[in-house]
Amino acid sequence: MIQLQGVSVRVPVPGAPGQGWGTRTLLEDITLDLPERRVAFVGANGSGKSTLLRLLNGLVVASSGRVLVDGLDPASDGKGVRRRVGFVFTDPLSQLVMPTPLEDVELSLRRTIRDRSHRRDAARALLAARGLDHVAEQSIYDLSGGERQLAALTAVLAVDPAILVADEPTTLLDLRNRLVLRRVLTELDQQVVLATHDLDLAADADRVLVVDGGRIVADGAPGEAIAHYEAMMA
Repeated sequence: MIQLQGVSVRVPVPGAPGQGWGTRTLLEDITLDLPERRVAFVGANGSGKSTLLRLLNGLVVASSGRVLVDGLDPASDGKGVRRRVGFVFTDPLSQLVMPTPLEDVELSLRRTIRDRSHRRDAARALLAARGLDHVAEQSIYDLSGGERQLAALTAVLAVDPAILVADEPTTLLDLRNRLVLRRVLTELDQQVVLATHDLDLAADADRVLVVDGGRIVADGAPGEAIAHYEAMMA
């Protein structure tokens, strides 16, 4: 289970001329247990929801308080946490590091499948399961936005993480590909924790939390929490 215990995140910022450095608070005193299978965070840009997600695999370290993922602290056991937590970014080009989807998924499988030919066969099978067999050896720059995001997701899931964290995964996608990714996320066996502006995607969750000014301001069933967020934005 994911737990946040009194977590705050502060970063240094330059002060006025001659006044040195100050601090900016990105998250303030967040305490949460997240046992649900599907959890969504919604909030305006700059609200802190992406920072909160990045705490869960050690991309951001808490300034105070503690984060636990199945009892492991990302600050002291980042490697162990990252084996359990897969992270999908908004822009798939920021994490597709190899020239083709096939090579990228193969890279993910290197630790678990030593034989090169077996690894390539396994990578092809995983891409085919996502409907990407026809683009497996194409340049990632020739893929559509939806194909790139599915390729990135396939590479992350290739190592079979227990938890998938996704930071605004549908933001760069058109309607068709948003619907495809929404269906894929719904069908996964993993616990899925995501931040999103896509309120239809958030509505699929078991629990929705609204982030504003670095704090959780609403937390509950999707209908209730989304209504609170929409009222805030109005």
